[in-house]
Amino acid sequence: MEHLLAVIDPIAFSIGSFHVRWYGILIVSGIILGFFVAQREMVKRGFNEDFLTDMLIWAVPLSIVGARIYYVLFEWEYYKDNPARIIRIDQGGLAIHGALIAAIIVAYIFTKKHGVSFWKVADIVAPSLLIGQIVGRWGNFMNQEAHGGPVSREFLENLFLPDWVIEQMNIGGTYYHPTFLYESVWNIVGLIILLFLRKVNLRRGEIFLSYLIWYSIGRFYIEGMRTDSLINGLFGGLRQAQFISLVLIVVALALIIYRRVKVHPPKYLDN
Repeated sequence: MEHLLAVIDPIAFSIGSFHVRWYGILIVSGIILGFFVAQREMVKRGFNEDFLTDMLIWAVPLSIVGARIYYVLFEWEYYKDNPARIIRIDQGGLAIHGALIAAIIVAYIFTKKHGVSFWKVADIVAPSLLIGQIVGRWGNFMNQEAHGGPVSREFLENLFLPDWVIEQMNIGGTYYHPTFLYESVWNIVGLIILLFLRKVNLRRGEIFLSYLIWYSIGRFYIEGMRTDSLINGLFGGLRQAQFISLVLIVVALALIIYRRVKVHPPKYLDN
């Protein structure tokens, strides 16, 4: 049977020579959706309604910058010869780990300046980080990037995917693993777990640290399937994102144990 579905155009619409890409729309949509979820919990936990907005004014743009800098640094062999493309984030090339590092730094400085607990804020926004990643990965789908190795069409059909998803994974006549989808689904499960952990009433900081562990476990395995990883073979055969994921898992577990033994932080629902 011949499949005639057209590949989705990564450009959503154009205004003159200015192109608005699905990648950017989905990234922004994930941020907005995550904001509303976090904002509701922020107010519920006693924060001023403007607190999250004021923090995101700094965190969002600096996280995007951090994500791009991280990506460019690990792809410097290409960008040193194509410097004009460094700012072309509309075409992809945002590393989640870079965004996460920048966001943590901004949140830490902002919370210290306002005299509130960094861990309390981190716990509240952790589910929203997953929401942003769930939606944002579909931007990779629109760009036909961040995919895995070749597979048969039958393999994708056995995943019960709709034809429009299957055909978008047809690149140059070859079908590929939809690793963007694997990670998105993994993060949906993680989101459900984090929202449940709010009711378990863990120690302050442990929801955020659980987010780091959950996301990193999934990223470690899914990264091994991808064909576009940053600097393959680094760190004793591990890919860059796999190495960072292992570091985050170890650090998060160590912090949970240390803070329970030495710090005895209050519980999540304590004000």
